Amino acid sequence: MGYREISLKLPTDYGEAQLRKVIARELGLTDFSYQVESKSLDARQRRNIHWLVRVGVASAGLSGGEPPVPVFLDVPCRKRKEKVLVVGSGPAGFFTAFTLQKAGVETTLIERGSEVQKRTEGIERFESGGPFDSHANYAFGEGGAGTFSDGKLTSRTKSISKERQMVLTSYVHAGAPEEILYMTHPHLGSDNLKRIVMRLREEFTDAGGRILFDTCLDDLTVEHGKVVSAATTGGVMEGDYVVIAPGHSAHDTYRMLMRRGVSFRTKPFAIGCRVEHPQHLINKAQWGVERLPGVKAAEYRLTSKGDGRLSVYTFCMCPGGVIVPATAYERGNIVNGMSRYQREGMFANAACVAAINLGDLLKKEVNPLEALEWLGGLEEGFYDYSKGYRAPFCTIEGFMKRRTPEGGTPSSSYPLGLKAAPLWELLPDEVSEALREGLKDFSRKIKGFETGLIMGLESKTSSPVQVLREKGGACIGFDNLYIVGEGSGFAGGIVSSASDGIRTALDIIARIS
Repeated sequence: MGYREISLKLPTDYGEAQLRKVIARELGLTDFSYQVESKSLDARQRRNIHWLVRVGVASAGLSGGEPPVPVFLDVPCRKRKEKVLVVGSGPAGFFTAFTLQKAGVETTLIERGSEVQKRTEGIERFESGGPFDSHANYAFGEGGAGTFSDGKLTSRTKSISKERQMVLTSYVHAGAPEEILYMTHPHLGSDNLKRIVMRLREEFTDAGGRILFDTCLDDLTVEHGKVVSAATTGGVMEGDYVVIAPGHSAHDTYRMLMRRGVSFRTKPFAIGCRVEHPQHLINKAQWGVERLPGVKAAEYRLTSKGDGRLSVYTFCMCPGGVIVPATAYERGNIVNGMSRYQREGMFANAACVAAINLGDLLKKEVNPLEALEWLGGLEEGFYDYSKGYRAPFCTIEGFMKRRTPEGGTPSSSYPLGLKAAPLWELLPDEVSEALREGLKDFSRKIKGFETGLIMGLESKTSSPVQVLREKGGACIGFDNLYIVGEGSGFAGGIVSSASDGIRTALDIIARIS
């Protein structure tokens, strides 16, 4: 049995029969098996948009060659007496707990928000005019903020190949499409994610893990650099090790950790707004046609130097998606984006943000607590302007020309309504100027970009603070406390956060062993 990998150019709407036919023609074979190794869309030339597909082919008609050996993490499994408490059920927290439980460590996972079904119901009530629910919203609840997102699984980190493989195969085992194993830009969609996190929860509890929802961490008792207990809304809990995966929205948890002696530093992050366009406009600009058979919806990734100002870029682009009210607290007004797996919605949206160093922006040294206060104040400022959760908005062209919209409210995917606003006045001047120049640049790159809307405050690209950690991941000055994931300031996105959790679990396992 021989093996060979070949690269193919295929039409956007190809099927399995056509793929087999092309392989047979390329290699002169009639009997073979194949596996897709990678797949990406090449849209550089509008008249020749196609898939680039790399396949591994095995056949008795081929000589030589060996298929690649899969790379898997070795998680040693045996019964252990130690117990671990994990706080936060986002990708970092869940995969910490999941890995520990697989290794035979008795693990309890607590989550301040609700399980996914109750969380979905709370969000639906909120978007129908009901009250904000602190336990069931887009920031907190089962699966973390990522449960209600586009579910992108890309990661620029080169050193987490084994962890990444564990994350992706776990998702496939829980019902994710197998294409996430080979697509260049894989995504899950919020509809798939809700089912996936529930199935992973079942796998975790079937392995003996315990998970408690609507259970918030209030405080830690620390003695001589060791956490001895955790005060929660479900009572006092203990663990030989404590892992906290707060996400980047849990500012109250950050403050508590600072009071208990955990060291943080400020770090660069980004703020801005969400931009929104009809999806067919983006399709036409990127592909030259409004629909492309075999491809869900066109995407874009844009960067600009902002004419010498702060760098500006688009982030978390959601093709065929919706803009959602993503505040973590009642008196905040921020937006984010999500989409379903098929990306079939009428609109495309993306964060349009400027990278900032808060000390440089404020012209003074800023400590971590001040960074949290500043960001929280900005989120409350948008809430105060709208007197609620309507998203302040203007047109992109109006933002560039400092012109507040007049007349009726335009069509948008945002569910809680829009409020005309001079957005440039609600943001720091330096950020507004950079966004203005960046939007001009983006309007030159994508035809019709200036006709879209820009709205709300996008403030959750990453955490404004970063915990100080030892080489193995434990907090400096603590023997048994770990802060992981996006909330640690060392990860961003589903895959890198989950990988950070897996590495934390492996460090704990090694210390126990």
